[in-house]
Amino acid sequence: MSRTPNIAIDGPAGSGKSTVAREVACRLGFLYVDTGAMYRAVTYLALRSSVDFSDEAALAALARKIKFSLVRYLKSGHVLLWCNGEDVTPYLRSQEVSQQVARVAAVPEVRHHLVKYQRLFAKGGGVVMEGRDIGTVVLPDAAYKFFLTASLEVRLARRERELMAQGRHVQRDELRKEFIFRDDMDRKREVGPLKVAPEAVVIDCSDLSVEEVVNRIVNRVETSSGGG
Repeated sequence: MSRTPNIAIDGPAGSGKSTVAREVACRLGFLYVDTGAMYRAVTYLALRSSVDFSDEAALAALARKIKFSLVRYLKSGHVLLWCNGEDVTPYLRSQEVSQQVARVAAVPEVRHHLVKYQRLFAKGGGVVMEGRDIGTVVLPDAAYKFFLTASLEVRLARRERELMAQGRHVQRDELRKEFIFRDDMDRKREVGPLKVAPEAVVIDCSDLSVEEVVNRIVNRVETSSGGG
């Protein structure tokens, strides 16, 4: 290959793609890009600015004003998302953001703007990018594509553990409704719907540990590229 390849990892909410993608990037020395965090950033800034979430034009206008940048700490591998010179990373996983992000992600003009940045981040290669339309829309020429999936109950349990670790407690029924709504929005939206790229390797993570999934991906990449 003439340059370091890009890796696309897609999947529904709670499938473990963020944790897996972050670890794969760390193992390979690649840049980890969480596209979902970018949609959450737009949502957070919309909440802070009291933008009406039913006003797609206002959401698109807000998104177009945002300049995204990534700050990567080489020693830890952590990547922070900055918007217009502000680190917004600590605010992206709030319940308020989680409840509205699907509506923001469904706005075509918001997606068009963010996809430009996502492709820019991956321009030089060496990126592990995760989201819902990476292999199909954002990086259709990615050298490696994976689609992670898991049963709804497993996904709910994972997200519940994440929230509890953050000191947040939610009702399982409420979380289930949120997941079902998000899945439906992701699959039916007009631009960049959630679907499996034809050439993607599908991995059901329901009964696999993070390490097992990471090993499968890294082994496939290293074997295909002749050991790195």
